[in-house]
Amino acid sequence: MDELDIDAVAELDLDDPVLVEGLPGVGHVGKLAVDHLLEELEGESTLVRRVYSREFPPQVTVEDGVSELTCAEIYAVSPPEGRDLLLLTGDHQAQTNDGHYVLTGAFLDIAEEFGASEAFALGGIPTGELIDEYAVVGAMTEESMREDLEEAGVEFREDEPAGGIVGVSGLLLGLGARRGFESACLMGETSGYLVDPKSARAVLEVLEEVLEIDLDYETLDERAEEMEDVIGKIQEMEQQQQMDVPTDDDLRYIG
Repeated sequence: MDELDIDAVAELDLDDPVLVEGLPGVGHVGKLAVDHLLEELEGESTLVRRVYSREFPPQVTVEDGVSELTCAEIYAVSPPEGRDLLLLTGDHQAQTNDGHYVLTGAFLDIAEEFGASEAFALGGIPTGELIDEYAVVGAMTEESMREDLEEAGVEFREDEPAGGIVGVSGLLLGLGARRGFESACLMGETSGYLVDPKSARAVLEVLEEVLEIDLDYETLDERAEEMEDVIGKIQEMEQQQQMDVPTDDDLRYIG
């Protein structure tokens, strides 16, 4: 296989679509968000491209005993209301720095083929602790995007995210800007320890307003309840560990 192999699965005419990326990252926020979009808009979505690369891990996925070489997929979606979409999802990111550039370039090439000139990268920003209120932090390529994003609830913070944005999400902004794409990254706050459906919902609610689409969150909320049970058990274990820490009296030498 070449460094990059792209299968043209279908060709569709889209009306000024916007590329929305959700590959695995912190809290799996972006992937959860795009997978939920695909689930909710299943009736309007069509797989248009599969992107294979030696930069992905050397493995296959297996479903009902049938294997499929690891790849990224792009779906075209024409929802009943709002913008046409190109949804980018997959189970892996590139394993090398060069690979991130190669794959991001390919994703942008595909977006341009379908007439896109705007992109949103979705992901998480780690807080290092469990949280109750989920803010969405943003970065953008054009100052002109600020007002609409702030009205949708996005926060722009000085020096955040610390260290910048890495991987495809960062390069969609950086490489996209060099191609004339108007792009933004929406990052939901998350502990960084667990898969975080609540953070994914916070990001989707922003995207829902910006792109004027209509979503239902029932299945995502069900996943969030499952994660709440997991978090509750973790907190119980932490409390028990604190109770089991010996006191000074426990540590006194008796002999």
